[in-house]
Amino acid sequence: MDLGLKGLRAVVSGGTKGIGRATAELLADEGAAVAICARDGAAVEETTADLQKRGVSAFGQALDVSEATGLKTWIESAAGELGGIDIVIANVSALAINNDEDSWRQGFEIDLMHSVRMVEAAMPWLEKSDAASIVTVSSVSGREIDFAAGPYGAFKAALLHYTQGLANQLAGQGIRANSVSPGNTYFDGGVWQQIEQTNPEFYAQALALNPTGRMAKPEEIARAVVFLASPAAGFIMGTNLVVDGALTRGVQL
Repeated sequence: MDLGLKGLRAVVSGGTKGIGRATAELLADEGAAVAICARDGAAVEETTADLQKRGVSAFGQALDVSEATGLKTWIESAAGELGGIDIVIANVSALAINNDEDSWRQGFEIDLMHSVRMVEAAMPWLEKSDAASIVTVSSVSGREIDFAAGPYGAFKAALLHYTQGLANQLAGQGIRANSVSPGNTYFDGGVWQQIEQTNPEFYAQALALNPTGRMAKPEEIARAVVFLASPAAGFIMGTNLVVDGALTRGVQL
């Protein structure tokens, strides 16, 4: 299937590892120009160079997405470098699990507000695009109560509500909005690898909840993100695509 991404321009937050990196790579492989951001400047440089080797324009910038000014500057710079923006993929999470005020602040600023600010900053270019699309990366923790109940689950749920609202508000302008809710996703340097190394008992308990006997790979989540972002999904709006290997048991109505 031709996803229709060749020549389109995408911005991906948290694009240097895990789901964000896999998403940026797949977009590039499909012919889209890609801009990424992340905290680690060296990782941004390495990833940007890798994306360029795939034969597309790529731009990267190191920043903290909780800082509104820096995030807006990145979006504006990305639009300048790529010649516009067609696709916004908000992927960064604070992974704030603890039930303390600092975790609640981090979850609000990073999981929720960075997504809101990305969309608002990119809107002037999305409004001009013939293939405008927004994808937010939520979590299965946003639709059921699990060990991440608290800031992480609450703001992932808020992200679903926000994105559904965008879909309704923007459909008439030809701008689509959807979410992807991944289940447990394992990759080098990721949170589940860290848990495996530091708390093997809890890791084993979490792994046992996966009927497939394993956790997701980043590229498996990325394929869902990229499909929803693409013109091939042109009449899909306001959906939350759960990609969890049957981890969750609740019925999504």
